[in-house]
Amino acid sequence: LLDGVVTVLTFIPVMGIMFLLLSILEDSGYMARAAFVMDRAMRALGLDGRAFLPIIVGFGCNLPALAATRTLSDSRQRVLTGMLVPFAACSARLSVFLVLAHAFFPKYAGLVVFLMYVASVMVILLVGVLLRHTMFRGLEPEPLMLALPAYQCPRALQLARSVLLRLWGFIRGASVIIISTITALWLLQGIPVVAGTGGFTHVDDVHESAYGMLADAAAPVFAPAGFDDWHASAALITGFVAKEVVVGSMSQSYHADEPDDAASQQAGEGTLGQKLRASFDQSSHGHGKAAAIAFLLFTLAYTPCLATVAEMRRQFGTKIAARSVPLSLAVAYVIAVIAFQSLRLIW
Repeated sequence: LLDGVVTVLTFIPVMGIMFLLLSILEDSGYMARAAFVMDRAMRALGLDGRAFLPIIVGFGCNLPALAATRTLSDSRQRVLTGMLVPFAACSARLSVFLVLAHAFFPKYAGLVVFLMYVASVMVILLVGVLLRHTMFRGLEPEPLMLALPAYQCPRALQLARSVLLRLWGFIRGASVIIISTITALWLLQGIPVVAGTGGFTHVDDVHESAYGMLADAAAPVFAPAGFDDWHASAALITGFVAKEVVVGSMSQSYHADEPDDAASQQAGEGTLGQKLRASFDQSSHGHGKAAAIAFLLFTLAYTPCLATVAEMRRQFGTKIAARSVPLSLAVAYVIAVIAFQSLRLIW
């Protein structure tokens, strides 16, 4: 319960800052000008220029990006933009990119991370085109008619009221889902499933818990992508809650020391990088680098975090949130399999 509360609280500063910045853009008159500049480019996806800002915000954090979709007046455009936002590579995924890139590609780690962001843009475009011709068939944005307001200084009292109301809406809508799911994961990690562990107590080896059993059951699904190993599937399960804990989950499951600083991560030091290379090489039958790229792409495309799902449910309803999760999982799985099956011919 405490971990769930802490997780919700960690999002409040990020959401507060982003809500404040969005309110400043709206009150200052800049939002309308940004929409006008990007209108022509966004029409390829059936959206108008106002959809550009939420997607860009998503590269920082998906939660405030979903809240920013409220600037769109058309409900179908709001939903389409909201379903594209989770494919933007938020900053939480960066830690996973850095650790695996430096573990498998120490000389080209920076290039690999950059290509992940390029891949994110490509995925947004491809999924946008797919959705426009399926769920949103016939969506054609009307000509954008905007009255460009004069630039003005935002009013402090109005900004404070807007930020507080939006923050309260987020806390009320997201806290129940986040806390309940984190509690469920904690319970799974505390239930032993190996004989002789002695009932409901703390499990020293997470692989001997119900959580480890769940990871084992999910691992074979990722065989076509080259990482059918319980360590990887366990990290992806915890990553559904928050991408910030993926590296920590790997360290826990490998019984490895997580690098304490950025320099150690970039150098691939410590047992974590070594064990990552060994297990990925084994699961991919010698194509560890191809499997690492597939894992990175899956991490890039599947549901960014549980808080994003909760915010999507708050903004668009349960039905849209329920569609978004399997969509992101399907897209992530397809591109991971395609990447591995193609790259293993090279590496």
